[in-house]
Amino acid sequence: MMTFPIPVVAYKPNIGPGSQPLEDEVLITLDVPNDVHAFRPPQSELDAPPEVAGPALAFLHQLLAALRATPFSSMQVVRFSLLDYTPAVRAEINELLGEGEVSVLTGGELRAQETAFTGIWRVRGEGVDDVEASAFPLALRELALSRKMPAAPDAEPPAGLMNAPSIYHEIRSLAGIWRAGRAAHIVNLSLLPATPDDLAWLDEQLGRISFSILSRGFGNCRITATALPYVWWVQYFNNMEKLILNSIEIVDLPAVALAATEDYDETTIRLEEWIVSIESAIDHDS
Repeated sequence: MMTFPIPVVAYKPNIGPGSQPLEDEVLITLDVPNDVHAFRPPQSELDAPPEVAGPALAFLHQLLAALRATPFSSMQVVRFSLLDYTPAVRAEINELLGEGEVSVLTGGELRAQETAFTGIWRVRGEGVDDVEASAFPLALRELALSRKMPAAPDAEPPAGLMNAPSIYHEIRSLAGIWRAGRAAHIVNLSLLPATPDDLAWLDEQLGRISFSILSRGFGNCRITATALPYVWWVQYFNNMEKLILNSIEIVDLPAVALAATEDYDETTIRLEEWIVSIESAIDHDS
């Protein structure tokens, strides 16, 4: 999964578009960590009764076999529904898979949480309780790409703005002609002269939909879907909870939220090692 080298911090929901500091402050607050993020297996007590632990472990074997048999692709997924399992078994599967870096929320029931294994997701909603292995949950990808171009605003920009009107024109023009699969076009707001009024007006014109992604890899990255198709507001925060990188991306989905081929390969290896570790612990206790 693509990451940005800043330390992990807690996201503060009151920090958002329009709050970005001046360029000098961006340079001052950039803080690159010395430690490299390392995989940590899920924390599990492994104390579930056999009628719960057995089906949960069998599911992990089934998932591993599917990962081995399915080449990685942004549009090809491995998906299993957990609806036929008992609540206790589902809870045990959740515990064995753990919780990872990326979470996805929408205004509806549908939501997703990456597990400790990059590229393996827990996807839930009304009538949905899935484990999916993919770059990004397919149903949520389709939801994000279903945005339609809204009508152009009628009002003239207020006087006194610097670059916001030209930035908005560029973004809207690109959104109108963009097609899925293109490489991202990035507008780095942190490097452009812009006042708080510029950013507030730009935020208002771009609008929002109830679709957000939080990635906690080497830092805290907040990704918000705007009302324009393919347009995302992407923000990184440092360990002082200050915005250090503020950008607009025109793309299907920002790369920081996606699992990559190498992630998928590593996840297959780590899941196998985790299964062996669980089975060794069970044999030792029996």
